[in-house]
Amino acid sequence: MTAALYDIAALRAIETQASARSGDASALMRRAGQGAWRVLLDHWPAARSLLVVCGPGNNGGDGYVLARHARKSGRHVAVVRLAAHAPRGALAAQACRDYVEAGGRVVEFVDGELPSADLVVDALFGIGLARAPDKVASALIAEINRHPAPVFALDVPSGIDAACGSAASVAVRAQRTVEFIAPKMALRTGAARDLCGTLQVDALDLDPAGFDIVASAECLQPSDLRHWLAPRGRDSHKGEHGRVLCIGGEHGHGGAVLMAAEAALRSGAGLVDVVTRLPHVVALLARLPEAMAHAHADDADALDAHFIEAADVVVIGPGLGQGRWGAALFDQALQAGKPTVLDADALNLLAANPRRLPADSILTPHPGEAARLLGIDTEGVQHDRFRAARQLAERHEAVVVLKGAGSIVAAPGRTPRLIDAGNPGMAVGGMGDVLAGVVAALRGQGLDAFDAASCGALLHAAAGDAAARESGERGLLPTDLMPWLRRLANPELST
Repeated sequence: MTAALYDIAALRAIETQASARSGDASALMRRAGQGAWRVLLDHWPAARSLLVVCGPGNNGGDGYVLARHARKSGRHVAVVRLAAHAPRGALAAQACRDYVEAGGRVVEFVDGELPSADLVVDALFGIGLARAPDKVASALIAEINRHPAPVFALDVPSGIDAACGSAASVAVRAQRTVEFIAPKMALRTGAARDLCGTLQVDALDLDPAGFDIVASAECLQPSDLRHWLAPRGRDSHKGEHGRVLCIGGEHGHGGAVLMAAEAALRSGAGLVDVVTRLPHVVALLARLPEAMAHAHADDADALDAHFIEAADVVVIGPGLGQGRWGAALFDQALQAGKPTVLDADALNLLAANPRRLPADSILTPHPGEAARLLGIDTEGVQHDRFRAARQLAERHEAVVVLKGAGSIVAAPGRTPRLIDAGNPGMAVGGMGDVLAGVVAALRGQGLDAFDAASCGALLHAAAGDAAARESGERGLLPTDLMPWLRRLANPELST
């Protein structure tokens, strides 16, 4: 079903085992350079002049191998490296010598403009970068980005920390990145997702499954939806598809809980109750008569026990507010012990007053909410999104959907999952409310918390992509997803 993703430790282990088996330490570098050259020919066949920027490590060695193949083919090749940064290590040094002995020339970069070319190849740092580039390296990266030619990165665009996906103050912005051996988990979330351009994997004739290595994460794509969303039986009824209780909608925020309720219904929930402020009831019923709307006043002693008892899953947070009304409902929802999806203000209330959550609760924070829950700043979350999601899951003993570019689903003791879908148009108020409703609906339909969060985040992102393809990303609204949620929740229609 899912594609495996790997962290840097796993990839280094594969490299070490592969080299030991072959007895030829230089074989992988030759394959990498040749593979990159093939990718270059596939995508830029008309490029007659190449600028290859080589670093001192093995990534630079890959670049020298590529440059040698390009020069042999009759292309004009200019190789630039950092001043006083000769290749270190036997493999990179040998690749450089082979290039020079074949008639190639290497120029050192100190500062200034790079030579003209039809294509720039970034072979500066690769996975070896573990700190911010120094002043001269930063200047070189800035010049690469200023160059008018497209940029092709080998393994990792320089300036990205491949261990966590964060980017330095300056990082190469590539049009395409070829990854060697296996896909890297950190390149598919956060800042790296935008800087890599199109990702393409060259396995170098290695199969990670053939080594003593366990995948670090799983990558979910829209085609995986059918794993969870099988056609329903002909004799099924609404009681089998989950009763979702949505709680929220403080004064002025009734739309949030309405969107959560509609998303739950469009994702297949059998019944949906909504507890909200009285002024929102009429509007909600006018927009969504299928929902059962109930007003809850400030002076009500408690949430009607019937709503909680009847619910299979509770959504708390959309438009809830953090005042007395919202805080009281939040407390009552958690005390009920039902499977719960916490979003928006429920997460802020939890950050202000941490407590034990019902078993298998699902948290759906954006980076700012995740930062408040962890007691750090947003930059700390974005620096290593996988770590932040894992820490949240462990701290609250819950499933976590860390939203953003490359959303991450984490849970204690489970291999994390990355959602390979979604687009920038979804960065608009209300999208999280829709996600909460989708996840709750799938939980109510019988998926466990981890699978409901995974399938829900994937369905939500895929619906956003479908809506964006229809009319563009800019101006995309959460309600634009509703018809696509219904269509994609029935994947048998696409067969």
